[in-house]
Amino acid sequence: MNIAVWLSRNGAGSPDAPALAVGNCITDTYGDLASFTARRASALRAAYGLKPGDRVAIVAKNSRRYVKCLYAIWHAGLCAVPVNAKLHGEEIRYILENSGAKLAFVSDDMAGAVGGHAPSGLKAMIVIGGPEYSRLTEADPMKVADVRPDAPAWLFYTSGTTGRPKGAALTHRNLAAMSYAYALEVDPILPGDPILHAAPMSHGSGLYIMAHVMRAGINVIPESGGFDPAEIFRSIGDWPRLSMFAAPTMIKRLVNAPGDCASRNIRTIIWGGAPMYVADTITALDRFGPCFAQIYGQGESPMTITTLPKAEIGDRSHPRWRERLASAGRAYACMEVRIVDEDDRDVPVGESGEIICRGDPVMPGYWENPQANARAMRGGWLHTGDIGALDAEGYLTLKDRSKDVIISGGANIYPREVEEVLLLHPSVREVSVIGRRDEEWGEVLVAYVVGQAPTGELDALCLSKIARFKRPKDYVFIEALPKNSYGKILKTELRALDAAKTDGG
Repeated sequence: MNIAVWLSRNGAGSPDAPALAVGNCITDTYGDLASFTARRASALRAAYGLKPGDRVAIVAKNSRRYVKCLYAIWHAGLCAVPVNAKLHGEEIRYILENSGAKLAFVSDDMAGAVGGHAPSGLKAMIVIGGPEYSRLTEADPMKVADVRPDAPAWLFYTSGTTGRPKGAALTHRNLAAMSYAYALEVDPILPGDPILHAAPMSHGSGLYIMAHVMRAGINVIPESGGFDPAEIFRSIGDWPRLSMFAAPTMIKRLVNAPGDCASRNIRTIIWGGAPMYVADTITALDRFGPCFAQIYGQGESPMTITTLPKAEIGDRSHPRWRERLASAGRAYACMEVRIVDEDDRDVPVGESGEIICRGDPVMPGYWENPQANARAMRGGWLHTGDIGALDAEGYLTLKDRSKDVIISGGANIYPREVEEVLLLHPSVREVSVIGRRDEEWGEVLVAYVVGQAPTGELDALCLSKIARFKRPKDYVFIEALPKNSYGKILKTELRALDAAKTDGG
């Protein structure tokens, strides 16, 4: 099934129902959105010669047109490649090249970054809102393309420990199963219910577009296109039954923001992307009430491995309330979750091991990466690389994350990617990047460097190669990195050293 049929159905059956909004203003009905989508899809196929299964990238910040591009791609039977607009041009180039994208929709502020790094395989770049984009609606509409449920619909690029991102090939079946799970277990949606996209549509927030289209909800985009606490408070006042996806660092900023908030209008605030400390959760509940739900997932099983629902987060009378707040909840009804040892054998209840899972939301594999598939999908189970434990009631507690990953502001950053850039400096002999706990961001990056180099030069080198948010916030110069007998750098010792250094003053 092509998930674009949800939009087509609403366009025919509820043409006057609001579909998209900016700020507090409705901009598009379902009839408008379905018509525009059918015409743009037709133009993509005819004018650009795209064939079913071809990849089309979207490199843009949040806007109502983002939704239109996404559904035009699916309506035409193509595969979307949403790209984080915060990435460096070289990083964008790799994703476009690896995915084999034939065409890219780009916002005007990203046109230079994409155009200056476009691979040879990219045949066209359409500036969203520009003349070429506007001409797409001149084509005759086409029917929703007939695609098999297991055809790729979204290539979700997530960083890997090799430093190169991998494209999780999410199918129409995966996205449909994820949408059903969300609407059933996390945030039940009524027709007309709004969701505010203050987090990037290229990632978590965008994955909840489909469930709201499925239920004829309203996808609302802030006027700023991003996260601003004062603007979010206004939106909560303007939109009764409003939901929003947020990283824990965003929730902390909302909690600490001044001003009144019409919390009675909040349907659900879903957090994910990183754990949230129990004390922070309780503070958020005290400020906004029992409106929070937690999800644990990965790009490989989008937003859907375990969930801790609103009712349990808000149930202060439960004898294990604090224990549950410290967990990531229980497996979705459509998922199986196990904790295993190095030989994929189940460990006893309460003991730690690797989290593995399977179910309809789980990707069939990475895009054109058989070696990574062999590691990640052994025995038909997704091996998350995360360490956790299940209690007797099935609640999952996350003990650690993938060996090297740092989560800063909800974004996954893998140290090796940063280390490889820093090693390009001629004065850097060795380097190891770790995460340091930070009250605002959860973690910040710290680079331990063997050698002497001006920090300004290291900053400039990072900014020339990788996204700004991946740049280390601190550099520590040392004589030698701690290593084991095999010469492997001991990041555990570095973390302990850094903790002692920062705690001591």
